[in-house]
Amino acid sequence: MLTHQDIWAALDALAQKFAMSPSAMARAAGLDPTTFNKSKRNGADGKARWPSTESLSKVLGALGVSFEDFAAQTAKSRAGRFGMDMGANIPLIGMNQAGQDGYFDEVGNPVGEHWDEIRMPGLRDDHVFALQVSDDALAPALRGGDTVVVSPATGIKPGDRVVVKLRSGEVVAKIFNSMSASKVKLQTLNPQYPGRSVALKDIQWMARIVWVSQ
Repeated sequence: MLTHQDIWAALDALAQKFAMSPSAMARAAGLDPTTFNKSKRNGADGKARWPSTESLSKVLGALGVSFEDFAAQTAKSRAGRFGMDMGANIPLIGMNQAGQDGYFDEVGNPVGEHWDEIRMPGLRDDHVFALQVSDDALAPALRGGDTVVVSPATGIKPGDRVVVKLRSGEVVAKIFNSMSASKVKLQTLNPQYPGRSVALKDIQWMARIVWVSQ
């Protein structure tokens, strides 16, 4: 018996085959870019849902894939996820957007439907997300166009690169130095700028950068 996961896994495999993200695949089919995003794979009650037959038909037509071939891919997903670790699609927004309301909960987990997505082979973390650097203010460590993958669930130790969101809405990428009962000391990624001490009460969340794409 086919499951929701089988169909979604087959759609993810289809996107990978055509070197697309699920968002790009949806756009190619004339659908809303979020049609195949993680946020659309469960209903408001948290239960898994099926992609609509209309959206499935449109994407197969746009890519020139027959339903028989898609069904064969679905069967392969049940047999072992196409014989490889396909990883996961993770939410992606620009670093500048991250300071706006509606993208994170109080502990830094991504929420809402207005994210793009990026594929991360081998990744198995339901709360991880990606931020795209908008300019060269963090050079030479990070430059405009680089993508940082952030994990709210991963422990932080001195020397780790982190993303910090302040209650003011400011989002910064720094190096974690130390934490006391009242403040956090951060080092800058750009050696031209001084370090910074931030009161704990002013921090909404802080999460470790676990990977950088440059």
